[in-house]
Amino acid sequence: MTDGLLVTRAFVVPEAELTERFSRSSGPGGQGVNTTDSRVELSYDVATSPALPDHLKERALGRLAGRLVDGVVTVSASEHRSQLRNRDAARERLAQLLREAVAPPPPRRRPTRPTLGSKERRLAQKKRRSDTKRGRQGRFE
Repeated sequence: MTDGLLVTRAFVVPEAELTERFSRSSGPGGQGVNTTDSRVELSYDVATSPALPDHLKERALGRLAGRLVDGVVTVSASEHRSQLRNRDAARERLAQLLREAVAPPPPRRRPTRPTLGSKERRLAQKKRRSDTKRGRQGRFE
């Protein structure tokens, strides 16, 4: 493969910190499913990784809290028949997961007040609706 997993321009996971496990897949492959280990589980220890800066590590641990087992995040791929394509798929899936986990938070929304025109339109709509319902009551004056 390469010398690491490119997550962002500033963050590359070294190859030595990735752990791959292979097992039999339940996906496509015909009779070969029963004999080849094409399913890939790719693991990365987020909690103890020296490649991840502290501020990004803190953000990633918070956002991936539901997926971590003892600080390790694991993704699996078994949608392809070949082990190599599943390895590539698992790497891309892990890179996307880490990319979303270390992304900066979106800017805070600055609250705004409704405009005078929108208030008037809302009240006019309420008045029309009220008149419609009052007309259904069956009282004739």
